[in-house]
Amino acid sequence: MSVSLRIGIIGGGGWLGGAIAGSIVDAGLIEPGNLSLSYRSQQPDRFSNSFWTSDNQALADRSDVILLSVRPDDWWTLDVDAGGKLIISVMAGIGLAALSQRHKTGRVVRALPNAGAEVAKSYTPWIAAGDITEGDRAVVRAIFDACGSQDEVARESDIDYLTGLSGSGPAFPALLAAAMMSDAVAHGLPAEIARRAVNTVISGAGRLLERRDESPDDVVQTFLDYRGTTAAAIDSMRAAGFDASVATGLSAAFQKSVSMGKVS
Repeated sequence: MSVSLRIGIIGGGGWLGGAIAGSIVDAGLIEPGNLSLSYRSQQPDRFSNSFWTSDNQALADRSDVILLSVRPDDWWTLDVDAGGKLIISVMAGIGLAALSQRHKTGRVVRALPNAGAEVAKSYTPWIAAGDITEGDRAVVRAIFDACGSQDEVARESDIDYLTGLSGSGPAFPALLAAAMMSDAVAHGLPAEIARRAVNTVISGAGRLLERRDESPDDVVQTFLDYRGTTAAAIDSMRAAGFDASVATGLSAAFQKSVSMGKVS
């Protein structure tokens, strides 16, 4: 991917758009002067050497690649003509056909990074429309490798499912951490000690899974085989419906993603 490529991020003033912008600049994939970002109300105080605008069409006109990072509800009123350029959407629920028709281009990608992009630890699944070139694919891979890691998937339904699994995913360890911290405080631990203990456990578990590159089932089984305190906790959580609760949550996220694409 050439650093001379011009990338525009519609919604670059938001959390995810800004995280992607920071990742690609930090990775050296683009010169700051070739990066354009749009905002709705107030220009953020970052990327001072890039082009900021509240005019999304002006951003599109000066970009080779246009990345859409807005709320799906806001997309329905977004009137931007891409003029055949590469569009990369990071919105949940909006399908390839709708993106292609609305933005007048056959070069369309749906991608789903997550909040981990802020620290270059996002997992991003993506899928491309039929007019995408191998050069376009290389651009997509480079952008999302800079944000963490990526995979091209075969079906749009895979993206909709992964909306919950990986797109929403960073919230789930945080949810577990919040529950663990609440229990620790309820048992009399000072909040600061509980916070530090829980956050270190969660981040350490992530590093362990990443380094060992094993199936999570194998890691869980290792703890179960010891038949100690950890096994007792796992058995009790599962008996209380832990696995079923996770499956129910992922199903709800999948259904929400599908419904977002049907709003008019």
